[in-house]
Amino acid sequence: MLTIWGRRNSINVQKAMWALGEVGVPHEHIDAGGEFGGLDTPEFGALNPNRRIPVLRDGDAVVWESSAIVRYLAARYGAGTLWNSDPALRAKADTWMAWAQTAPYREFIDLFWGFVRTPPEGRDMAAMRAANERMVKHLELLDRELATRPYLAGDGFTMGDIPAGALLYRYFAMEFEHPSLPNLMAWYARLNERPAYQAHVAIPFPEMWGRLDY
Repeated sequence: MLTIWGRRNSINVQKAMWALGEVGVPHEHIDAGGEFGGLDTPEFGALNPNRRIPVLRDGDAVVWESSAIVRYLAARYGAGTLWNSDPALRAKADTWMAWAQTAPYREFIDLFWGFVRTPPEGRDMAAMRAANERMVKHLELLDRELATRPYLAGDGFTMGDIPAGALLYRYFAMEFEHPSLPNLMAWYARLNERPAYQAHVAIPFPEMWGRLDY
């Protein structure tokens, strides 16, 4: 049986679990990282020498790094849904996966650490406002793109929606003013209707106050 290691309140684990939920493959989930520990064992080090989560084992295949896991699950189990057989169309999804891991992520991390991890009396509000202004520019780009199609890579949900969709749940869960972007919000609402998103990403926000480096 397919096995995945990681704590459910890690955004990277959530991406992998969301993909698992979409393809519907039976699996065993093993809590690891954060309060669960287990990353320093020789057995885990043999799976992932970086000793980070998530890690996926599927028979003889061992995959780590969340985006690699999402791609693996899409390619092996999501043909015609998460994984498009047309290389050009699949590249669109892959592009948005890479975008979500680079363009908006620094601003998101600054906001998460500054707002969630820092007590109110210690928050640098000027720095957070500046980070949010930069974040909004990325979201405005998404809004413009989503004006022409319902999902990032086209007419149907693909692996390309997963990294940005996971990030947005945390962003909108932070209690500060968010931009009014109708196309983005319509896409976000469509994601929230997906059972796998509800089960693995849209969890109560206090549950996500774990360490971001796992």
